[in-house]
Amino acid sequence: MACSPKRPRFGMTNSFCENCSWPKIPQLAIATCSASGLRLFEPQPLKQGRFIESETHKLDLAEVWSMRKAILGDHVGLAIVVVATVAVSCHLNSHARAQQVELAPPIPALQGAIDAQADTETPLVGEDDFGSLLQRLDKLEEQVEKELAAEKKTADDKKPKKKSWFEKYTINGYTQLRINETIDDRGPAPAQHNGDSSIGDNQSFLLRRARMVLSGDVNDHVSIYLQPDFAASVPGSADSNHYVQLRDWYADIYLDAARVHRIRAGQSKIPYGWENMQSSRNRLPLDRNDALNSAARNERDLGVFYYWTPEPAQDFFEKVMDEGLKGSGNYGVFGLGFYNGQGGSFREQNDNLHFITRLTIPYTFENGQMMEVGVQGYTGEYVVLTSAISPLGAGPAVAPTVDREGVLDERLAFSFVYYPQPLGFQSEWTVGRGPELNDAQTAVIDRSLYGGYAMVMYRHETERAGEWLPFVRWSYYDGGYKSERNAPEVLIDEWELGCEWQITDAVEFVSMYTITDRTNTRALSSNNTLSYEQFRGDLLRFQLQVRY
Repeated sequence: MACSPKRPRFGMTNSFCENCSWPKIPQLAIATCSASGLRLFEPQPLKQGRFIESETHKLDLAEVWSMRKAILGDHVGLAIVVVATVAVSCHLNSHARAQQVELAPPIPALQGAIDAQADTETPLVGEDDFGSLLQRLDKLEEQVEKELAAEKKTADDKKPKKKSWFEKYTINGYTQLRINETIDDRGPAPAQHNGDSSIGDNQSFLLRRARMVLSGDVNDHVSIYLQPDFAASVPGSADSNHYVQLRDWYADIYLDAARVHRIRAGQSKIPYGWENMQSSRNRLPLDRNDALNSAARNERDLGVFYYWTPEPAQDFFEKVMDEGLKGSGNYGVFGLGFYNGQGGSFREQNDNLHFITRLTIPYTFENGQMMEVGVQGYTGEYVVLTSAISPLGAGPAVAPTVDREGVLDERLAFSFVYYPQPLGFQSEWTVGRGPELNDAQTAVIDRSLYGGYAMVMYRHETERAGEWLPFVRWSYYDGGYKSERNAPEVLIDEWELGCEWQITDAVEFVSMYTITDRTNTRALSSNNTLSYEQFRGDLLRFQLQVRY
């Protein structure tokens, strides 16, 4: 039975409350309260009727200790202090249970120390043990203070510490070293490829890309991605290369804790074409297909984009990358944005912004096979840069006329990706209208365009010889190449057969054989010289890539 909630009195009587079952022992001894389970000291009766009482049941150790000093010359005062301290705790707990009030649990260190002290104490009888009792109480206080300090230190250690700046960010990158050989040149134009300047006469090794990436989370709602290229060439320069040029420089601003909604601001890849968004470090063929890659110079531009990526889609994109399935990264399930339209690292030429939107559906079959189906489109006005040519190869070289406010530039594309597990298939096709040199080669107008590619690949993993990914790709494009001078009409019909050998996680080697029929897009400024003829031939190409 719990102690009565009425005010307790301690002193002249050995009974501490009406309902408590303490034994009535006339001298100081160890007793147990059945209501609280605590082991207690019970004092001898006090002389002259002195007593300690609690009006509010809120006596603490410091108050009781000061009361003990107020008891003049009575050596049993210390015993009363102990009794009052524990008895008040007993009555508080019992009173709280009677009133259905929940009290905070006792401090584990203090309760343990009291129990340990009580287990080792022997009954006190008189004044001879007073000094030793004081010493034991001092040790008890010291022990409690140490344990409380240890508990506080443990709690402080569990608190998350703020990361240093070098713990927030990561540095990585890759380098691509190439060499190409023209096996067969069937003319009439000399060998040329828009994605590789080392294809042609008097060329050997080429440092195609030398990238360094700094990325990381500034905080829970902001991350950055900075990527310069140390192997860029200056446009229009015939003998200079390996300049540093900006590729990516943007921040992702997350609008919620789950990172479902985000705003990307800065220079980044535009969400058009699955292969365009795929990093060159992950792509199987050495260069991107021309049909979709001609939509954006360097695949990038300066703008602001919104991406919506629900958590299941985040897991999908992350799994694709973690399992080495040649993914394109997280560009959202749905995205839209505005950008300059002139191309990455190129000066804007008009006041018009391009608008773009994209939707992709990631899907995983019951057997674990993963795929994506997507659609994307953009619209805007593009300003074509011109260069002098001899129209149709007759007469003096003059620059074609062009609307400096821009020419209509709009496209729609469809994407399908069946990830290599182990057999894979990838295809994208685009239609639209864009800038293109007219048939007389005297002016740039808007004309229709069409093209795409289809690729089959197979992933073969070995225990000792690395990973092998053979592939075959067919590409086709008929339309204007707006990022080239004068936006010439090009016709590309090309087959590529190759194999990527992933020797280690850091080193891979690609060999590829290309059978091509493509328009040479160089503008020839000599009089009576025809520009934009076809190059027909075969190429043998190699690339060594190192990741770090």
